[in-house]
Amino acid sequence: QVQLVESGGGLVQPGGSLRLSCAASQSIFSTNSMGWYRQAPGKQRELVASITSGGSTNYVDSVKGRFTISGDHGKNTVYLQMNILKPEDTAVYYCNFDARPTPWDNYREIWGQGTLVTVSS
Repeated sequence: QVQLVESGGGLVQPGGSLRLSCAASQSIFSTNSMGWYRQAPGKQRELVASITSGGSTNYVDSVKGRFTISGDHGKNTVYLQMNILKPEDTAVYYCNFDARPTPWDNYREIWGQGTLVTVSS
């Protein structure tokens, strides 16, 4: 079964940067989109950024101009470069693929286990 493995979270001071990475544990037949969600304590999970197989990107307003998503659908990897981090960016960040793992599968969502990002002085 395909798993998504995230890395790159940690503690950073306000104004700092982090780069999150996510890779599939095995080859995936096809991906529609790859993205990053986050969930802060006491809040609902929200979409932070996504990138389609055609390269179109989408960002939540609160991160526009600060975060950049990039990815390689052929290599089943996605990254999130986070700059000018703010305390309100503190959350668990989850990688998400909308994908067909094999030719015999329908498209479905695959989630990573989450990586904690803490922005604090």
